[in-house]
This record gives sequence, C-alpha cells and structure tokens, in this order.
Amino acid sequence: MVSIENLGVEFSSKPLFTDVSFVINPRDRIALVGKNGAGKTTLLRIIRGEERPTSGVVAKDKDMVIGYLPQGVQISAKTEEGAGTIQDLIDCVSDPQEKAELDRMFIGLGFKRHEFLKPLNTFSGGWRMRVELARILQKKPDLLLLDEPTNHLDIGSINWLEQYIEHSSRTVMVVSHDRTFINNITNRTIEITCGRINDYKVKYDEYVKLRDERHEHQIRAYENQQKEIAEIKEFVERFRYKPTKSNQVQSRLKQLEKIVPIEIDDIDTSMLHLKFPPCERSGDYPIICEEVAKSYPTADDETCLHTVFSGVNLTIKRGEKVAFMGNNGEGKTTLVKCIMNEIPFEGHLKIGHNVQIGYFAQNQAQLLDGNMTVFDTIDRVARGNIRTKIRDILGAFMFGGEASEKFVKVLSGGEKSRLAMIKLLLEPVNLLILDEPTNHLDMQSKDVLKDAIKAFDGTAIIVSHDRYFLNGLVDKVYEFADGKVREVIEHSTLGVQSNNKKVNTIASPSNTTSVQQKDSKEDYEHQKAEARRKANAERKLKLCEEKVAALEAEIAEIETILSEKNDMQMVEKYTQLKAELDREMEHWMELSE
Repeated sequence: MVSIENLGVEFSSKPLFTDVSFVINPRDRIALVGKNGAGKTTLLRIIRGEERPTSGVVAKDKDMVIGYLPQGVQISAKTEEGAGTIQDLIDCVSDPQEKAELDRMFIGLGFKRHEFLKPLNTFSGGWRMRVELARILQKKPDLLLLDEPTNHLDIGSINWLEQYIEHSSRTVMVVSHDRTFINNITNRTIEITCGRINDYKVKYDEYVKLRDERHEHQIRAYENQQKEIAEIKEFVERFRYKPTKSNQVQSRLKQLEKIVPIEIDDIDTSMLHLKFPPCERSGDYPIICEEVAKSYPTADDETCLHTVFSGVNLTIKRGEKVAFMGNNGEGKTTLVKCIMNEIPFEGHLKIGHNVQIGYFAQNQAQLLDGNMTVFDTIDRVARGNIRTKIRDILGAFMFGGEASEKFVKVLSGGEKSRLAMIKLLLEPVNLLILDEPTNHLDMQSKDVLKDAIKAFDGTAIIVSHDRYFLNGLVDKVYEFADGKVREVIEHSTLGVQSNNKKVNTIASPSNTTSVQQKDSKEDYEHQKAEARRKANAERKLKLCEEKVAALEAEIAEIETILSEKNDMQMVEKYTQLKAELDREMEHWMELSE
C-alpha cells in the first residue's frame, strides 16, 4: 500500500532519519512512537507528501486518498468560505446515506444538534479540530494519519473515535500519548529511535515489554564488546614493542578496526521519583458540597437560564484522590471554579480547615514571567535538596539540554503549560486541583506526575479524560452528565483493559449519541441516597466524638477541683455531666455500628 525505502532526512546537516524502510499494509493500525523530537510528525508529513526527504523513496498507489489530521489544526479558509456552519457542511453532501453518516459523526464527536447552526469561526480551536476530523473521516481515506487526535477530545468522543476506527476498514497510523487509546485501536507499533525504526507487530503494552528486553540485550552486548575492545587494547599495549609478537599485534589492530560499535537505543529507563514538598495537615474533609448548583443565562435570552448542574452532594476526605470525568460542557471545570470561589453558585460549599490549594489550569501558563528562562523559573521556587535535581526534573518534563535555557516568552502554549505544572509540583500545598494536567505531556512525563501524585500525602482532584493516567491513581470517580454529578462505584468509566476485555460499554458509530455509564434510575437514586447517608453519618459521628472529648475534658477539670474541696454545686454539675457523657457514649456506639 505504502512503501518507504531507504528514507533519510537531514536538518542543518544533522541526520534525523537514516536508511529507514518499512511497508504500510492494508488495514494496518500503527502506533508511531518515540521521544519528542525523534521525528514522528516529520515522518507523517513525508508520507502525506507535505515534506520531501533528503534521500530515499516513498511509493504509494496513484489513486490513494490520505486523510491527515495534524496537531493544532485550524479549519481551512476554504471551509469557512464555502460553508458557514456544520449544517452547511452536511447540506453540501448530496448522497442521503453519506449525509446521515456525517450527521452521526458530528454527534459522536460531541456536538449538540443546536450547535449545527453556529458559525464555524465562533468555535474554539479544539472544537474546530473535531469539525476537521469529521470532514476527513467523511472522505473515507484509504490511509488515515492522526497526530495527537485525543488532545482536544473528551471521554465520550474518544470512545466514539475508538469504535469508529475499530469498525472501519481504514488503514491508520497514529501518534498519541494516550496509552489507553493506542492500546485499544492499534495492532502494530513502529518506534523511532537513534534515527532508525524498530517495527513490532504488537500493541503498545506488548511493545514496551519487548523493547525493554531488546534494550537489556543491547546493554549486555555493548558491555561484552567493550570488554573485548579493552582486552585487545591491553594486548597491543603490552606487546607493541616486542618483535616476536608483531604479527599478533598487527592482527589485533586489524581486528579492532573491523569491530562495528554497538549502539544502545536512546531510551531513558531511569525514572525520576519526584515528591511534593512537606505541607501542613488539612482538616478531615477538605471539600464538602451540599446541593450545589450552577446556572448561566443563555446567549440568546439572558432571562432564560441554562443549568450546568444541580443537586451536587459530595464529600472529599483528606488524602483521597478523586477524578472528575465527563464530556466537555458537563460542568467539570465549572465545579472546580466554584471550589476556587472564582464564580458564584447556589448551595453550600465548604472548604475544610487549613486547606492550602494548589490549582493547575490551562491559563496558569499566562502567569509566568516571559523574561525569565525555564531554568530560572523553577530555580526561583525550588527549596532544599530538590534544587540539586532541577535539571533532572526539567528533563523529565521535556526541557532537557538547551531547552532549559529558553526564555519563557518564546515557549509554545504547551511548553508553558508544562512549565506551570513543574512550578506547582514544587509548592507546599495539601489540596491539588489539576484541570487536564496531561494534555501536553509525553508518556514518561505522565508517569513521573502520576507517581508524584500517588506519593502525595494530601488530597487531589483531577479533571482528565486520560484513562490510563487515572487508572490505579484515583480512589473515586465523579461522573458529570445530564446536569448531575454522581459517584461511579466501579471505575468502569475509566475504560481501561481488564483481563483483556474492555470494562466500559461504548457506542458504535451508528448510534446518534455517545453511550453514558448506565445504571437504572432506581440504582442511581439508591447510590445517591446511600452516599448522602454515609456522609451525614460520618459528620454526625465526628460531632459526637468532639462532644464526648469536650465532656471528658470538663469532667476531668471538675474532678481536680473536687479533689481539693467539697463543693455541692460542683458535685451536682459533675453528676449532670457524667449522665450526659453516658448518653453521648451510647449515641456514639449507635453511630459506630
């Protein structure tokens, strides 16, 4: 289908690829992986025909249709001129079946039907990317090239895209840092490393195991070769000036010249273990929401309110790690802003005693000083022994080498977000609120962040659609859907692989809406009531314990007084307090059952 032969690419005389050859076969589902800067996007653009290699050939069928979704895509000027709305795009299709299919695509990618009449130039970049993706899929390309397609998708649209690819006959090559996504859709992994490629006919997780085995073998072979070279050099130095050994010395020197050095793939197997700095202990319940609701006036009529969510009741205990999940527009970030007191809301929302919040949002990057370097930005906030590891930390978040000396003002939006994340990791807080923290991180950076949060002594609220990142990290998942927020008892919302089976249920492309996690109405109301009952019981138990402690302290003071003098008023009060303590202890035992 596509044959890449002896491909070579050089930038400023520095080789990016050397002698790369492989074939893309029909129905291949390929994950293209490698460290940042390895050349993944360059390879996609060469296959697409947008860039020319320095050497080598890319051969493909003359009539092949290639669909390419680049990172940071902007809707084309041609599209904006030719059609002002999504509905216009649909109406441009003449075949009724294709028209209906395109309609389902836009719904599957998260658009509400009333948004079909919204001008395309009023959508944000992320939503424009979805429009472009639908247009590409509608053309039914023979080869689909996707560069970080999940960066601006929510959980529902990611699930839809997975199922679309799974049910289609398209050949796909995808670059993504979403490990669950590529595990679910690919059956082959091509790794770019040291300017070459290694081709594995397996999914990503299996590739990782095979890659590590290969790397260990390379290290052993390299060590054996170095030992052999050292022995040859020792022999040459020892007998260089002995005439009787001259033939053997010359033989050893020729042997040394023929040795081809073994290269070890550029894989950083050392994992940086980053710990948050010590922080003060917060109260037992950092966040308590009771009947919290948020509504906005609609754009068309300010007297008409759109309810984002209502009746939100949740209690987050100290030390818990919880996830906020759901499709875009369901209120995840809105509730975070309510917690941060950035917007007004209805109901009661209590921030616990001594809670110190560290908040990461995409706009945090705007608060960085553009005239400072990356290194100085982190050096200014680092304290104690962590200062000796600044370069290691920067490297783990893709600011290695010369990148650490860049000025903040020249960084891309994604780079600024990563830098803001590093700053947050070095602040002494006891409640982390992270809104889409993994959007601009590669897999290694995600692992560093995940391990740091797992080891974090405080509480964490994580808004994310990255299922692999959340799996094994969070204790609870709160799902935002249809104006409600509910705790998902089983973590099936994460959609990770379990015993080689997907534990979530996903809609097929023919459905008109993304499937939500479905319980019966009765089960849902029961779970909601049970969660509220547990929270109330815990609050009552805590109040009872505090009252018991206060009574015991007061009784102890009276006992001290009575040991020194006999006071009838004190005796009477002592008797009353003892009776009250007995009643409270009985109440405590009832609440503890």
